[in-house]
Amino acid sequence: MYDLKIGVIGSGGRGGLARYAHHPGAGSRVVACCDLNEAVLERNKAWYGDDIFTTTDYRELLAQDLDAVFVTTPDYLHEEHAVAALQAGKAVYLEKPMAITIAGCDRILQTARDHNAKLYLGHNMRHFAVILKMKELIDQGAIGQVKVAWCRHFIAYGGDAYFKDWHADRRTATGLLLQKGAHDIDVLHWLCGGYTQTVTAMGGLTLYGQITDRHSPTERGDASFVEENWPPLSQKGLNPVIDVEDVSMMLMKLDNGVLASYQQCHYTPDAWRNYTFIGTEGRIENFGDGISEDACVRLWNTRRDRYSAQGDAVFYLEHKSGGHGGGDPSIVAEFLRYVREGGAIKTSPVAARYSVAAGYMATESLRNGGIPMTVPPLSDDLRAYFEVAPSTRLW
Repeated sequence: MYDLKIGVIGSGGRGGLARYAHHPGAGSRVVACCDLNEAVLERNKAWYGDDIFTTTDYRELLAQDLDAVFVTTPDYLHEEHAVAALQAGKAVYLEKPMAITIAGCDRILQTARDHNAKLYLGHNMRHFAVILKMKELIDQGAIGQVKVAWCRHFIAYGGDAYFKDWHADRRTATGLLLQKGAHDIDVLHWLCGGYTQTVTAMGGLTLYGQITDRHSPTERGDASFVEENWPPLSQKGLNPVIDVEDVSMMLMKLDNGVLASYQQCHYTPDAWRNYTFIGTEGRIENFGDGISEDACVRLWNTRRDRYSAQGDAVFYLEHKSGGHGGGDPSIVAEFLRYVREGGAIKTSPVAARYSVAAGYMATESLRNGGIPMTVPPLSDDLRAYFEVAPSTRLW
């Protein structure tokens, strides 16, 4: 089998995802890496071989003979790098969020269409066992027609991961409702069967703005998780600019009438992501996000006048190896198959755009007194183009 030749732009950090695409002689190999950190490029050689092409200039990487490119750079570079890769005719795996503005998302979509290039979005939660089980139950009618949904996200690692580097600066992240919330908004949209039409939000910088210990603007913040960084106000070395919210709450009305909410807090002692979906005949809820061995989905569909912790049915999940409970190797495998063969995929460029759009407009609402905001729709022609079954499109 011919090996697909893979390049990686932003080959440190999340760029390690491409290791799941490195199968020399078995269908795909990473042959080129780009990163600004020379130490990362040396590590890439250890992963993929001394003969790989390395560069600090993504344009040099795109000039190589490549079948596909992973774009795993910081969010504020997604638009620039994805557009350039699509213009170069490469199939693109683009890490979420698609971009940090709605206009940026729409530019990426237009470029993919103009150059007839394959665009695949890295919403790996669509490959999580717990999400797939809830989707299966909903599609089977286990709770009837979905009417209401919400997600609560406790982010114990927030102070380390999001307030010590570029994530803390709205110029490079817009806000954490978009950056961090893009995954959960996408899941809510997918399982509820619609996209946010109207949104309102509240929130604020309620804790981390009080911390005066900041690293120099010339230093790179250490975003690694350290359990000893507790309580939250004892954190040190935060980003010199912090103007994003550490608590956010948004309410959504979807275009199919479903009402949904999403809440995140970045200084909880524990990490927890909990979804609830309520339909005309019951509700489902996850316990764990599918990464831990004891993760499960519970179903309630019998009426009673008290809370039943066990529920009426419990669905335990098979734990899979690999990053994010098997979600990472699964999504990379689907991308490689899509590049080679086309066909149906779980992720969606249109859905990825709407997750950004909802988070972006929620941030606008939050920063303007919580006034309701309308999410600008994607143009009909672009939506129609990307919603055509991939197996019927001539690439």
